[in-house]
Amino acid sequence: MNALLAAAWRYRGFVISSVVNDFRSRLARSKLGTMWIVLHPLAQVLIFATILSSVLAARLQGIDNKYAYAVYLVAGILCWSMFAEIVQRSMTVFIDNGTLLKKMQFPRIALPLIVVGSSLVSNVALLLAILLILPVLGFYPTVAWAWIPLLMALTVMLASGIGLLLGTLNVFARDVGQVMTIILQFWFWVTPIVYPVNVLPEAFRSTLAFNPVAPLVMAYHDVIVYGRSPSAGLAYPAAVAFVMSALAFFVFRRASAELVDAL
Repeated sequence: MNALLAAAWRYRGFVISSVVNDFRSRLARSKLGTMWIVLHPLAQVLIFATILSSVLAARLQGIDNKYAYAVYLVAGILCWSMFAEIVQRSMTVFIDNGTLLKKMQFPRIALPLIVVGSSLVSNVALLLAILLILPVLGFYPTVAWAWIPLLMALTVMLASGIGLLLGTLNVFARDVGQVMTIILQFWFWVTPIVYPVNVLPEAFRSTLAFNPVAPLVMAYHDVIVYGRSPSAGLAYPAAVAFVMSALAFFVFRRASAELVDAL
């Protein structure tokens, strides 16, 4: 693992320039430019908030603010969007860059790092937009906001570990990417993003203990919505993130020599 990270560090200029070029290609010929980075997830939140808050009269217990549910959605989407983007893009990163891998010599671990860097920049932009909007909606900064960098780091570590493992396996068995796309859709709805945990039946609520993303989303809710330190334990998602990262690096290192041939 240390050798892979050292190689990636030597090519940090390549990683950074690739992240910049990725944004340029995604935003080419766009009038709004970087605004699209935050408009897409905010539009999704607006749809959910309109339907569930207005039509279904969804409310949060303990908060007397008509925008509370919208902020609840924003906090959950902030966590999930980065997790899902890193996993989805990492699954196909080697396949999408097969031609580049065959023509150039560079550490292959740099490609997943480019995905992580690009997703992290997008998520930070969304976070800044959210933090600017929150006071307008009646949610003001608290000391608990200091937890956000740690929560982002845990989310990145968990997503990148899962993404690198699946991305490596997907090169040799393309069904992995297809199956995982379906699993991610199911995973979204079994994570308390669009609904509070207290509305779940007790039998189903116990299954959240096996979902490593659930404590992270709940921690985002605690910090951003309720202005308190995370009430859900973060040891489990941290342990899963560490195990998945170690397993991903092991599998990637063993498969690295055959990666280009399989492409």
